[in-house]
Amino acid sequence: MTVKNLNICMLPLAIEWGEKERNLSNVARAFETLHPDTDLVVLPETFSTGFPVGADKESIRPLAERNTGATIDFLKALAARHSVAVAGSFIADTGGSLYNRAFFIEPSGEETYADKRHLFTMAGEHEKFSRGHDRLKVRYRGWEIAMVVCYDVRFPVWCRNVNNEYDLLIAVANWPKVRVDAWNQLLRARAIENEAYVVAVNCRGTDTADFEYDGSSMALDFKGKDIANNVDEEHLYASLSMEKLLRFREKFPAYRDSDPFRLLPD
Repeated sequence: MTVKNLNICMLPLAIEWGEKERNLSNVARAFETLHPDTDLVVLPETFSTGFPVGADKESIRPLAERNTGATIDFLKALAARHSVAVAGSFIADTGGSLYNRAFFIEPSGEETYADKRHLFTMAGEHEKFSRGHDRLKVRYRGWEIAMVVCYDVRFPVWCRNVNNEYDLLIAVANWPKVRVDAWNQLLRARAIENEAYVVAVNCRGTDTADFEYDGSSMALDFKGKDIANNVDEEHLYASLSMEKLLRFREKFPAYRDSDPFRLLPD
């Protein structure tokens, strides 16, 4: 069976830190002008609240929600209304512990979650959030998709595409402009070394510690070439071809020479 192209919209939205209702409203507005052929919409990391820079755990807790909360219900309604999947991350509360939780919500309402593995110690993320243990993986419209969150992209073993287990790696971030060159280069490395598409969405805005975010987002093919088309400041589109991906993997099967490894338990 031929798998059709996967049409992706990236939304590098301007986040208003701590203003959940305003951020959700901005997402709803951006959805109103989606291209009708869109299959998947990717939002930034912690799209509804922003990354809680400098805050302590108890001040963050009011922003956190369960998987059954209003934010996920909002996303499910958008996904169903527009017949698209939605990916991103939000601040989650499970059993009293806080997590930076990646989500992938399908038009049917099916949902997949995984928590950020590598917590950004330089900003004290490890003091507020608990780390995840599993990388998000989902099959959607014939595509095998994996997903990581922000700082995770610095760790190639965690992102490794063992035996072509994924066709697309999604990365969502609140990555400051001061370090954005590293973000751009790391994403290209992940695409090339894993012979897979990489779709990455960063946010825009200024956080509570005055760090600026420039929305650097991209869709990279398996050679590290950016194939995104900027329609406007908020909407970037890319059409991913499974046929081209499989043809390249057959022509240049570097994955066959990769080193075997396994991650040790925590």
